[in-house]
Amino acid sequence: MRSFFVFIFVLAIIAVVAAGGGAFVVRQEMMRPGPHAGDVTVLLKEGASVKAIAEQLEDAGVLRQPILFVAAVRLKGVDSVLKAGEYRIPVGTSVWELVDLIVAGKSILHYLTVAEGLTTSQTLKVVVENEELTGELTLSPGEGELLPETYAFTRGETRDQIVARMMKAQKTLIDSAWNDRALELPISTREEAVILASIVEKETGVASERPRIAAVFVNRLKRGMRLESDPTIIYGLTRGEPLGRGLRVSEIKKETPYNTYRISGLPPTPIANPGRDSILAVLNPADTNDLFFVADGSGGHAFAETLAEHNRNVAEWRRIEKERRSAPAKSAIKSEADKEPAN
Repeated sequence: MRSFFVFIFVLAIIAVVAAGGGAFVVRQEMMRPGPHAGDVTVLLKEGASVKAIAEQLEDAGVLRQPILFVAAVRLKGVDSVLKAGEYRIPVGTSVWELVDLIVAGKSILHYLTVAEGLTTSQTLKVVVENEELTGELTLSPGEGELLPETYAFTRGETRDQIVARMMKAQKTLIDSAWNDRALELPISTREEAVILASIVEKETGVASERPRIAAVFVNRLKRGMRLESDPTIIYGLTRGEPLGRGLRVSEIKKETPYNTYRISGLPPTPIANPGRDSILAVLNPADTNDLFFVADGSGGHAFAETLAEHNRNVAEWRRIEKERRSAPAKSAIKSEADKEPAN
């Protein structure tokens, strides 16, 4: 019965405004700044009625008379286009402006950033730990099926929804890039492209190097050479969790399906979720004859076409490593020598 009288009252307000009698007073009230003294954040749930939204806004302190909100919605004819979401309602927002805000769907955006090179397990942990997302995570994507990026979402979006977006984004990218791939690549499927891209991703954090790193692996595959990638060994041992130390000789020799020092060709699955740049690099690698690379001490790598040249690069890297290991000891000796003599 109360809902009936509310409805009649709304119709009466609309009729008054439409007829012009008292229109100035009603419109003035709808344009009057809201009662809240500061910005207010409100989460409007999917499927809420206009009346329920009005009551929630009243409870939040942004409306004096919920009936005016309902009337404004009816006058604007936007009953069916109010959008769920989290809204920041600035101080002074009137009833009329409030309706426009919710119709426009200008809700607060939150962001979830997934770093390139995380495993699927690590990525799903990021999703689960995000407090703005809702619901239990029930999806179980495979390794390499998620695209690392920054995803914008509104409060109330579920964990399953954002993981589904990651999966769709990865598929869309690989389908598009596959159609523009270079000729005569030694990979025959999209799945193989993702596997190789995941290795490239784990081998370097320098974006500009990725096409050249990809070229090394492509050239090795064409020649029937093993990839000999350290990150594949680690994945076979820990499923991508950091070792926290260097690889042991016994681990390099250890037989696993992922150890590309021991197997020919690609491992059975990706070893991480590769980013956009690594996928594009694998499908359009640099035009080089490089077959080897090793760290150069600057965060990047030194590349070589021949084993002799590579061995020289390795020797230089070992010299740099040796200097770095001895640097703390030299600093400690100098520091001790610089101390004032005791009295």
